[in-house]
Amino acid sequence: MNPNQYRLEPDHKFKLSDHDPEDIGKYEGITGKQKALEECAELIKKISALQEKLYASRAKALLIVIQAMDGSGKDSTIKNTMVGLNPQGVEVTSFKAPTDLEKSHDYLWRVHAAVPPKGMIGIFNRSHYEEVLITRVHGWIDNKETKRRYQQIRNFEEFLSDNGVVILKFHLHISSDEQKKQLQERVDDPTKRWKFNPADLDERKRWDDYMEAYQDALEATTTEAVPWYVILSNNRWYRNLVISKVILQALEGMDLHYPKPSVEVDWENLKVQ
Repeated sequence: MNPNQYRLEPDHKFKLSDHDPEDIGKYEGITGKQKALEECAELIKKISALQEKLYASRAKALLIVIQAMDGSGKDSTIKNTMVGLNPQGVEVTSFKAPTDLEKSHDYLWRVHAAVPPKGMIGIFNRSHYEEVLITRVHGWIDNKETKRRYQQIRNFEEFLSDNGVVILKFHLHISSDEQKKQLQERVDDPTKRWKFNPADLDERKRWDDYMEAYQDALEATTTEAVPWYVILSNNRWYRNLVISKVILQALEGMDLHYPKPSVEVDWENLKVQ
């Protein structure tokens, strides 16, 4: 499976509805799922080895943006694709409703502050894209402001990319039925009940509006340097496999190396030469 098949291309029309969240490619049946799990485990080992080089070299940073509807598995994506990484080299930021301080600044202020420094992997659980999704769906900004923010976001991401931040943007694409199933689990499962928020039901009523908002945002903010990936996510093991492949591909593309020694040691006299 080539993960690039899920990458959107700039200036190309697409329909989110054409992407089937149930699709699992060639990994059919129990044996297919088992193969995918085994592949994912190997990918994570390779990602872990490259993370160490990223941390040691401090040449670039990796920013992973995860954006999706409620119940799509954002938390479990982070848990399962980042397993085995050195936690010292990973920063996770969850963007909730902005604080009074954050609201007193421009909407990208808190986002820029959370961008990972060189050597680190940063993960955004939700992101600056909330500012063109929920704000649009609820009518807090109009179409003119939405389009203005698309351009600002493109410029912001291009600036980060030009300054050594490799950005991967994942939209976890699930079906309406899958969301209903996941939200019901939050009601039924005592270990997940803490996640349930009655406000999620109000947002679910706006499903079609959100799908339109996602469609437009993904299309408007996919660029050559920073494209979106539409990750088919009804089957979480397949989601994890695709995302792991994209992350590994990105790290390999950085051409990472351990830094060369900057000094020599005179061990007889215990001095640096």
